[in-house]
Amino acid sequence: MESGELLELLKKNGPQTGGELMEQTRLDALPLWLLCQRTPEISFKRIGVRYLRLDRNVEGYARLSPSIRREFLTYTMVGCQTQGDAIESRARKLHEEIRRISRAKLDLARESMEAVTQTLSEWEFMQDKVCFIIAGDITYEMGHAVPRPEVSTGEMVRGSDLDIIAIAEDDVPSKMLRALDAAILKKKYYLLTQPNYHEEIDYLVKNVAKIREQLAFDSFPHMIASKILHESQFLHGSETLFQKVKQMVDAFGVNARIEAMKQHAEAERSQAEHSLLHSDALPADASTMHLFYTSEEGDEIY
Repeated sequence: MESGELLELLKKNGPQTGGELMEQTRLDALPLWLLCQRTPEISFKRIGVRYLRLDRNVEGYARLSPSIRREFLTYTMVGCQTQGDAIESRARKLHEEIRRISRAKLDLARESMEAVTQTLSEWEFMQDKVCFIIAGDITYEMGHAVPRPEVSTGEMVRGSDLDIIAIAEDDVPSKMLRALDAAILKKKYYLLTQPNYHEEIDYLVKNVAKIREQLAFDSFPHMIASKILHESQFLHGSETLFQKVKQMVDAFGVNARIEAMKQHAEAERSQAEHSLLHSDALPADASTMHLFYTSEEGDEIY
């Protein structure tokens, strides 16, 4: 496809997301992104935010999310320069929809953990000693509903998973924590398999002592755990414990470390986009594709 054909398509159909354009043009994501970027008459409107992800395959572990590919396909409106008002209008609607998805997933996570605690006879003792937090793209209002397979079962799930951590004070007996873990696992299976949901909960149960160990920020798993605590929002349980954990995160210097890594990732994103756009040939091998389509943090939280 040439630039002229792409412009005619946009004039006919109006502004589109990158994913919609990919379906219409039948081009792969990278050639389409390059064609759009190299066509001066095309305008872009990116919605949402870019936030830090940690990736073992990236030097220094820091990269931005969404990746260039995901940002183009899901979070970018593409149109002709003459379609400015239409681009803005469609971008607002897209942003509203993504925020709606994020809020719905946040509500589901909160309701699910409330339901979990209602099944526990131990909750009366635990309610002032346990808090539930959520992290991930939902906390940035960047949740999506793009179907994807859940790795362990192959079940198709609806977009962003629910990254939930249950944090307990150190004096909560391990027997109670095992009961809590079992109750969350039961809810996880229910949400994963019920046709009305097909949502994935990715969760951990841990105590404050474990958090104190992880806030040392001295290994890749500890970095991920610390970043999760940094970006987390309160779901259910003890707000006092949640505030205590947030104060620990700050006291260990994690917030400053995360900000420094994000600035590094932003510089790397700019360099990656420049490298892709100014390559003499279409990048298609593993040494260049990672600039466009990077791996996720993984399917585990710590």
